Amino acid sequence: MSDPRTHSHVPPPFTPLGRRQFLGRATTGIGVVALASLLSGEGWAAPRRTAVGGRAGALEHLDFAPKAKRVIYLFQSGGPSHLDLFDYKPGLEKLNGQELPDSVRKGQRLTGMTADQKTKPMAASIFRFAQHGQSGACVSELLPHTARIVDEIALVRTMTTTAINHDPAVTFCQTGAEQPGRPTLGAWLSYGLGTANQDLPAFVVLTSGQVGQNLHTRYWESGFLPTVHQGIQFRAQGDPVLFLSNPKGMAPAMRRSILDSIRALNEMKHEAIGDPEIATRIEQYEMAFRMQTSVPELMDLSHEPDSTFALYGPDARTPGTFAANCLLARRLAERDVRFVQLYHRDWDHHGGLPANIRRQCAQTDQASAALVLDLKQRGLLDDTVVIWGGEFGRTVYSQGNLTKTDYGRDHHGRCYSQWMAGGGFKPGLVYGETDDFGYNIVRNPVPVHDFHATLLRLLGVEHTHLTYRFQGRDFRLTDIAGEVMPALLA
Repeated sequence: MSDPRTHSHVPPPFTPLGRRQFLGRATTGIGVVALASLLSGEGWAAPRRTAVGGRAGALEHLDFAPKAKRVIYLFQSGGPSHLDLFDYKPGLEKLNGQELPDSVRKGQRLTGMTADQKTKPMAASIFRFAQHGQSGACVSELLPHTARIVDEIALVRTMTTTAINHDPAVTFCQTGAEQPGRPTLGAWLSYGLGTANQDLPAFVVLTSGQVGQNLHTRYWESGFLPTVHQGIQFRAQGDPVLFLSNPKGMAPAMRRSILDSIRALNEMKHEAIGDPEIATRIEQYEMAFRMQTSVPELMDLSHEPDSTFALYGPDARTPGTFAANCLLARRLAERDVRFVQLYHRDWDHHGGLPANIRRQCAQTDQASAALVLDLKQRGLLDDTVVIWGGEFGRTVYSQGNLTKTDYGRDHHGRCYSQWMAGGGFKPGLVYGETDDFGYNIVRNPVPVHDFHATLLRLLGVEHTHLTYRFQGRDFRLTDIAGEVMPALLA
């Protein structure tokens, strides 16, 4: 077996095998041979070493010169209303309160919350819109800070998804499939590209927002990929990462000794049966030990200057807020973390939308724009992709009562808005067009699979090459679809 302290090979003493041990090892050996055969086939590449330390990715080489090295995904969970934020429809003001024409709906399915609603009166946004920047992008008054960075972002108004309810829609955005069980976007990048920082995970998750639909941990799990690729959630209170600190009374040297012993046992087991998940467990133990130093330093914002907090807003001083998480995302980008996922809840405005969306924008607008500006001033925006968007948009018709000052909107996946900045996305771009009702796409749809393919292209990866064989099939993030969208690229 391998001695974890010296890495020298120490031959194990001879031990006779019992019948059960012999059969167990024999069948495992056959499985290992079969696994090696599968991995040597199409869709598998030998490990590629990262440039600076860290962990190797599965891709032997990149297909293109990458423009981006890392991704920060500001996921607005619940479905922000594109009609009240980015997709201005002035003609709706004259149609306010009128029934949505059947010629617009075209028999498309609705959620159970409004399918049986007797009337579907159209609701014009009560918020003012104005054009901004050289691009002339039209943005709601709810987003004054985002309006100031429109020439830094690519605004897509024609994202489209097949899902109409939260869980399948979020799952689809994150994994490329509506059914749970597949690897998430961050896990795919961790698996394929590895990480350049050996002291922090390749995939970090930060959450904010106290209400709204549930955030399931499987939104950042690794699916059938080895568990070392799953997202690690950092928390605002207590230990930043659960169970990271040593128990009371345990010295670091004792912790190191225990880990060495556990590693030796795991290496013996790995040598005996060849289960790759054992190697993953060894790596996770070692990462946790290194994170005892790296994570507290990362989470300590006391050395950030007042100008930084002024940029991100007063909430940035409060751990666990969206603003504080955006600031942490910048610090993670500085440390070459591959994928940072922020989830901010409570965009699900079936009723009382005007008051609720005001609150949400007040919590997120300044920090979202600040992140882009902060990355740019530090020279990080060129190779960092920032994504802002949810799982779908909202309906043009009101859910429930429509008044002059209040309305709600149901889920709408047919079209919605999302923006991206940095990492090779074309700045100052407004892409796609929806109809006069913000209900259907007129020009340039962007399906989720196409967006994923385009994102991977900027990271230097041909999306059909990033695969993993599972249960006899080569799976990939884009499933059996996906086309790169050159119009979105700088």
